[in-house]
This record gives sequence, C-alpha cells and structure tokens, in this order.
Amino acid sequence: MGTKLIQEGSMYIDDTPIDKMREERVNRIESAARTNSIETNLNLWQHMIDGDEKGLLCAARFRMDMQNDNGALRDPVAFRCNLIPHHRTGTKYKVYPTYDCACPFVDALEGVTHALRTSEYRDREAQYRWVQKLMGTRQVHIWDYSRLNFVYTTLSKRKLQWFVDEGYTDGWDDPRFPTVQGMTRRGLQTEALKEFILMQGASRNVNLMEWEKLWTLNKRIIDPVCPRHVAVSDRGKVLVNITNGPSHPEVVSVAKHKKYPPAGVKATTRTSRIWLDAEDATSVREGEEVTLMDWGNCVIDRIAKDSAGQNVVSIQAHLNLDGSVKSTRLKLTWLPDIGNLVPLSLFDFDYLITKKKVEDDDNLADIVNATTKIETRAHGDANMRTLQKGTVIQLERRGYFIVDEVFKRSDSPMVLFAIPDGRIKTWGVCADVKK
Repeated sequence: MGTKLIQEGSMYIDDTPIDKMREERVNRIESAARTNSIETNLNLWQHMIDGDEKGLLCAARFRMDMQNDNGALRDPVAFRCNLIPHHRTGTKYKVYPTYDCACPFVDALEGVTHALRTSEYRDREAQYRWVQKLMGTRQVHIWDYSRLNFVYTTLSKRKLQWFVDEGYTDGWDDPRFPTVQGMTRRGLQTEALKEFILMQGASRNVNLMEWEKLWTLNKRIIDPVCPRHVAVSDRGKVLVNITNGPSHPEVVSVAKHKKYPPAGVKATTRTSRIWLDAEDATSVREGEEVTLMDWGNCVIDRIAKDSAGQNVVSIQAHLNLDGSVKSTRLKLTWLPDIGNLVPLSLFDFDYLITKKKVEDDDNLADIVNATTKIETRAHGDANMRTLQKGTVIQLERRGYFIVDEVFKRSDSPMVLFAIPDGRIKTWGVCADVKK
C-alpha cells in the first residue's frame, strides 16, 4: 500500500525533525521534502521498511493541502517506524500506519457501516473521508457524539497513565480509576453501567456528569438482593455485659436479607458479652431502652467512662425481649464476644483530582488529591469467612461493600471496598467543597 501511494504521488517521505514538522504544519509551510522525486521517496521508504538508522529519522506523509484551514488536512503522517516487537508478529515489520491512516482503511475493509466517534474528532472527518477516497474503499458513515465527562475525573489515557507512573494508583484496575475494570472492582454492576449509558443517548451536547447518578442506579440493582452482614470497628469498640444474657452461647438462624429469601440464612451467636461500635456506645443513655438488631430490646443500666470522662469503656445492660422495637430511639448493630469473628480492612476512596472540571492544559501535579484512600480496621460476623471475591454485601448501618480479598487466616484481614451509594460523601473533596 505504501509503495503504491508513493508511486501515485499521494505520499512522500519526510526526514524533517518532529518539532520542526509540527511548526511548519501550524504555519502552513511546505516541507522541503515535499518536492522529493518518486525515486528518492521510494529509496527512503525502503530505509523505513528496513528500520535502519536513516529510516528511523523519516516519516511517510500524505500529500493533502498544506494551505487548508483544517489543520488535519495539512499533510498528516501516514506511517512511522516502530522497532518495538509486536505482540503477534514480533520484529517482522518495522513500519506501521498511524491512527489517521489505519482507521479509515480498516473500518471500510472490515465492513463497518457507521463509525461512532466522539465530537473531538470532528476536525478529522474530512481527513477520514479523504483517505478512504484515496485508497478506493467505500465511504463509511460517521456519527459523532459528545464525550462523556465526569466531575473530578479525567478520562484521558495519557493522564491516567501519569497516576500509575507516579504511584498514586496501583494500576489500571485501581478502584479509584474511571476504567471499566476499576469501577467493577469497586462494585459497579454491568447492568447499572449499561442503563446509565443508554440514558445518556448519542447526544452531541457536552455535559459534565455527576458520579452520584451512576452509583444511585447501581444501588437500585444491588440493594434488593445483596446479603446483610455486621461489622464493628476495632477502634474504641465497647464491650457490653448483659446481666441476664445467655449463660452459654446460643446460635440462631437469621435471614441474610429479610425481603429476599434466596439470599439464604446466616448463623448468629448470642452471648452475654457483645461488642458495640464506639459511636453507638457514646450515643446511648443510662436507663434507655435500645434495640439490638436481630435479637430484641435491652435496657442500658450503667455506662463506664475513662478517667477523663470522655470515652465509654464498658456498658452494663439487661435484656427486655418483651419490649417493642418500634418504641426505641436506637437500633444498634452488634457482634458477640467470640473467637471466630473475621478481621476486616474496610477501604473507602475519594477522587484522585481536586478540581471539578479538568482542562487540557492543567498540570496534574497541581490538582492531584494527596489523600484518596482511608482504611478502617474492623471485625465482621463469622459468616463472612465463606464470602468469595467479588461478592457484594451490605454491612448493616455502614453501607455497601465488595469483597476484594477473601478471608484466609485470622492474622490476615479480609479486604472490602466501600461501594458508593449516590449520597454526598461526608469526607474528602466533595465535603471540602460543601464547607
């Protein structure tokens, strides 16, 4: 193909340095190589095919119109040398077509009827048609639509690579990345993504979308079916002694999802000593009747605090299982004081960028978010030992999570990622903006 185009006079070989070539295209200055003879061009083309030192200095350019107002038509590069081994053909070929050259030809060759392209490529549509006409292929219909943009996010692969290279993320499947792999690892369901994209349609209007809409759709899919479990944060957790609690541990079966029987049942152990989150322990009052979820009511008899009178260190209570759960102010999650609770690392994530709308000329180093991951150590109920990687659950009164690393042993915590539910976060970039 390249040889044919040179012989027809539609392409020439240019050894102009890249920076000078770019400057000449901007200023509509024809390259000195544009007047090369066909013989000279064929000779340089062979050097490119061989991938030798001289060939590496050259690029094959379409002969279009250097005076055109559309910069995409000012003799764009059609072929370049690339000595990096190809994943299929190895080092067999040294010359490869550019995107501008390959796409029009391959689209027509492979039977594409409609090329769907974002509106940023609109200036290249005339170039696309020019190449197809030059190569004698059928014309492919182009349909352009606006690029999907999200707040505090860049979708540029080049800019996303910067986050990987600089160590701000762990790779392209990082749960903070707006890649399909990253978002599904964070708990986004394929059905939610499809529904969201279909709702947008093929609009040509440029919009800056909020992430909350996508995550709200996701919640609508996972909430009706995901099993419920319980976790208590390690930091500041408080032991409650129930004076009339079971003298020996009692195991009862409880539905994992009260409105979705197919989720199954879980074994809940009831003991006379239970753990509460520090926040819940701080919120109860002496003499108050509260509800222990999946058990019944209990009355808070005594609250012991540290020497400074600030933090609750223990609570004494007694069961009142005849009490009405409808009348209590607080419904508390809890865990039994037993040895087979599951150690957890709960991770929540923030935006990688502190600027709501990222511009092309923004320096990422100036707008990168230094704190994008928060870890909470906790323990979960014993039923979580069998959860598989990728399982979506709800930790009651805490939120939705997806299992990223399964339980292996007691000294190695199970890793769960928090799944956004569409509500505005109480920490991070958005919280700072609200302030």
